[in-house]
Amino acid sequence: MPLTPEQFNKLVTKEYLEEKLENLATKQDVRNILAAVDGIAKKHQNFETELAANQGAHGRCIYYDKP
Repeated sequence: MPLTPEQFNKLVTKEYLEEKLENLATKQDVRNILAAVDGIAKKHQNFETELAANQGAHGRCIYYDKP
C-alpha cells in the first residue's frame, strides 16, 4: 500500500526524533517546576491569611477609636 504525499510528509527522521527528545523535560525538571509552584502557592496562601488578619486588626482599631 503506497503512501500518499500527506502521509509521507508526516514521517519523521531518526535525527529529528533524537533532536526533539533532547529538548524533552525530564522527571526531575517536572519535579523542580512543581516544587517552585508549590512554594509560590504557599507564599500566596500565607499572604491571604496575613491580609485577612491585618484587615481584622485594623477594623477593630477603627471601632475602638470611635466614641
